[in-house]
Amino acid sequence: LAIIVFSSIREQLELVNIPKGMQGVPISLLVAGLLSLAFMGFVGMVSLKIITYPILRWIH
Repeated sequence: LAIIVFSSIREQLELVNIPKGMQGVPISLLVAGLLSLAFMGFVGMVSLKIITYPILRWIH
C-alpha cells in the first residue's frame, strides 16, 4: 500500500514546479518522511498476537 501511495505522489510531483535544489532525491526523502508519519498513525489500530515460547515469558 505504501509503495502505491508513494509512486502516485511521485507521479503528481512531476507535474508541479519544484525548486531545482529539491528535485529528485530530496523531495523523495521528504515525501517518504511524511508518509512514514502518516502510517505511524495506524500502529495501534491492529494488534497481532505473537506466540512466544515459555522461556521468553520467563524473561519478561
